[in-house]
Amino acid sequence: MTHTHSAVTDVLDFVTQQLPFSTLPASCAHFFVNHAKVVYITSLNQAELLSSEQKYLYLVRSGVFDLVDNSGEVVTRLGEGDYFGYPSLLTGEDIQNHLEVQTGGLIFLLPQEDFDFLRREYPQFEQHFVRAHKKRLLSSHYKERGRGWSERKISTLMCRTAVTIEPKASVVEAAKTMHKAGVSSVIITKNGQLSGIVTDRDLRNRVLAAELDPRASVTKVMTRDPKFIFENNRAFAALHLMLKHNIHHLPVLNEERMPLGMVTSTDLLRQQKHDPVQLIGQIYKANSHQEVVHLAKEIPALLRGFSNTVEDISFIGTLLSGLTDAMTSRLTELFIKQQGEPPCRFCWICFGSQAREEQTLHSDQDNGLIVSNSILPHQRSYFAKLGEFVTGHLVSCGVKACPGGIMASNEPCRGTVNEWLIRFEQWCQTPTPQAMLNSKIFFDRRFIFGEQSLYEALNAELNNIQKQDIFFAAMATDISTNSVPMGLFQQFKLQRDKRKHGYLDLKTRGVAIVNDLVRIYALKCGLTKANTQARLEGLKAFSILSKEDIYNLQDCWRFLTQLRFKIQIEDLDLPPNCINPEHLSSLERHQLKEAFHLIKQAQQACVFKFARGSL
Repeated sequence: MTHTHSAVTDVLDFVTQQLPFSTLPASCAHFFVNHAKVVYITSLNQAELLSSEQKYLYLVRSGVFDLVDNSGEVVTRLGEGDYFGYPSLLTGEDIQNHLEVQTGGLIFLLPQEDFDFLRREYPQFEQHFVRAHKKRLLSSHYKERGRGWSERKISTLMCRTAVTIEPKASVVEAAKTMHKAGVSSVIITKNGQLSGIVTDRDLRNRVLAAELDPRASVTKVMTRDPKFIFENNRAFAALHLMLKHNIHHLPVLNEERMPLGMVTSTDLLRQQKHDPVQLIGQIYKANSHQEVVHLAKEIPALLRGFSNTVEDISFIGTLLSGLTDAMTSRLTELFIKQQGEPPCRFCWICFGSQAREEQTLHSDQDNGLIVSNSILPHQRSYFAKLGEFVTGHLVSCGVKACPGGIMASNEPCRGTVNEWLIRFEQWCQTPTPQAMLNSKIFFDRRFIFGEQSLYEALNAELNNIQKQDIFFAAMATDISTNSVPMGLFQQFKLQRDKRKHGYLDLKTRGVAIVNDLVRIYALKCGLTKANTQARLEGLKAFSILSKEDIYNLQDCWRFLTQLRFKIQIEDLDLPPNCINPEHLSSLERHQLKEAFHLIKQAQQACVFKFARGSL
């Protein structure tokens, strides 16, 4: 670089603040500054930057740029201090991506021969870019592309914008609006918010069959406060909701709860062919517990076939949890049909992997019952029988009993809102090892069936519990006691079975640690969702974790979950959730090592933040 002394000093100050130079001898940064050249990139000359046969390491000094692949998908957005070009330097492969300028700026270019010199002279320099390349592979390998129908966002399935009318409209005006728009339903809005819906079936049953005056207000025939779904939810969630409540029209809302459109069961069924989600509908309509058990026997084979139709097979966790939800709900309904209406208000809730919607073929039950605070002693026997009936038949359906007894069939897992609240308060105020184990299970919870207001009342009270620093410190310390299976020199630490076969436990030594890490941050920020990926999305609104840390945890969780389902579906001769790394490709082994490395870093950061009081 040929610059004035002050300019060189400025460049040197910038470079020495960037990894890996900030951790290397000053001579390394001096070499970079003396051998790199600088160019100013705009939309006018952006095409020239990566088209040269000469390969460079690129470092962004200023500006904003998108690195775009051949399909037009943005690989990453680059800003000040970001590098690119290193994958080609490390692998020798041709450059496949191109640059698109968002804001023009300066970029430093270090030629291949000088990059190779720094690799030879400074091992830490090479390790930094090898690790960065692995991260790029880890992220891009599981990028969401080519989603199956059930993973698509609801907003992509809507054929038109919302067709709405005001509550003051008449029935005949509603019918004319539907006829003109060519739709089978209309949304009634009040001040722009969802108030109700009217369908063609309502016009037949509530107007014609009832001989109602067509001039009557549409509010007399509309379904008030209907079920709805937000635009960013998946098609599977919509279909599950429709099947569970036997409805055929579902308003789609934005985050401000304003209607965007309507999705119908026809829209969804048009998307799918012979998917196991059809099984959910059959389960909800089963006439006996024997029929539920019979239908459940189809699940393993259907899931194996379904796994070949989706890009991200970790989605199977959502599907399995949906099936367990359906079985639980229908078995509860069948019990009520046989034994009579419950003596007081109640709701069925689930914990653990079912609550996170992350069940696998080997998941066991974690569930409980919340009953009204006004329950009388003699009324409790009804719910004891309900717990035994549902959990027992879930076992017959293939959902194993919980080894720790966390099931509604056991008295400690049935209680009033106040009784549950006392338990949670004890765990938070006295964080014993057993309390920490309970926190890992019971702080992941979700409503399944019954009076949702009871569940919401419990959640509201739990949000008011003062969680002391000692509680979070105990959680962080507990998380640190479980280590990833990596030894010295980035080698796997294998467990051995009786036949001396080596394997890695992906659940206990990988996925569970990520779940634990995400849970502690979610609790600290007051997030109520149980799903790990949803929690990570929610954490982006807080400053407790950097965006990079969140993306790393998302990638690690997705990658490990993919491997976990893969080995379960292939039914290899190993303990559940375990894999022999020798069965993986070289790339998968590299990705697995990088995932474990990132998880270890996240563990150390968690202990520093919570156990050492750095928050």
